[in-house]
Amino acid sequence: MKPILFSFLFLLLPKIVFSQVSKDNELVLSPQDNFTYLDSTSTETKSKDYVYIRVVKDAKLKKGTYIVQEYYRSGSLRMEGISKTYDGYNKEGNVTYYYKNGTKKSATNYIKGRVNGKDYEWYENGNKKLEGKYIEDEKKRTTEHKIEQFWDENGVQKVIDGNGFFEDKGENEYSKGAIKNGFKDGVWEGSFLNPNFTYKETYTEGKLISGTSIDKNGIKADYDVLEKKPEVRGGIENFYRYIGKNFQIPQVEGLKGKIYVKFIIDKEGKIVESKVIRDLGYGTGQEALRILANYNGFAPGEQRGQKLRCMYSLPITISNAK
Repeated sequence: MKPILFSFLFLLLPKIVFSQVSKDNELVLSPQDNFTYLDSTSTETKSKDYVYIRVVKDAKLKKGTYIVQEYYRSGSLRMEGISKTYDGYNKEGNVTYYYKNGTKKSATNYIKGRVNGKDYEWYENGNKKLEGKYIEDEKKRTTEHKIEQFWDENGVQKVIDGNGFFEDKGENEYSKGAIKNGFKDGVWEGSFLNPNFTYKETYTEGKLISGTSIDKNGIKADYDVLEKKPEVRGGIENFYRYIGKNFQIPQVEGLKGKIYVKFIIDKEGKIVESKVIRDLGYGTGQEALRILANYNGFAPGEQRGQKLRCMYSLPITISNAK
């Protein structure tokens, strides 16, 4: 068998118009654009269930950098930024989010697809909400959020130069607790709507010491890390070996290149909703979907001790050249 190489990377209904002319309450696309339906967690979904639409401008031209926009069902702009990849996930530079009424919601800097640098937030009434920054630990590949200034919705400043009390209710999350030198300190409490759970945590100088979450069924989970990525039981090399052993390369002389596949690892660790983003023809994309559907070696990801769905992308490089 030839070698296989791979890497693992972790509205009113708006009328969609393929045109170069912008119109009210219409999402205007050119034939070179890609669009994707998203659910409330910004995960790809079926069109009838969508909450947002993501548009990647000129994605089909494969030009290296792309304007990415997201729209509410009403057709109003939700987000705008730049991506280094044509799927819109690898954001770079300033990314701005907006409320449904058009008011700016946040402006955050990204480097290599991850939040890194200055972060500004506003309330829907236009009042300033937060000034802070994301600080990345390159070795651990983790990011801390430092809160420098924070105001309540009435304009009263609650955190001054990194010290004070934070309390905020967003679209999906509520949280409150003390801020010391820019980071969480002491006991923090909060809740999420999706997935639905509450939590209580203890911090020292921004470091999580312990936490307990309770889901909608009253089941408790203790944790000492905020998030866990899905892991392969026995190690990631088991997954690589599985692909190398089971992927059937078409017997086409000179066939060479990459296949890109996206999939979700669900709360049970199963691979679901696999989708071919790009294949090489000759059935290579369908072959990738086949072997993913038959794999069951993942442990699910977690957020605050609660299992959750995670999206992954998998590039598979194949070569059938002599």
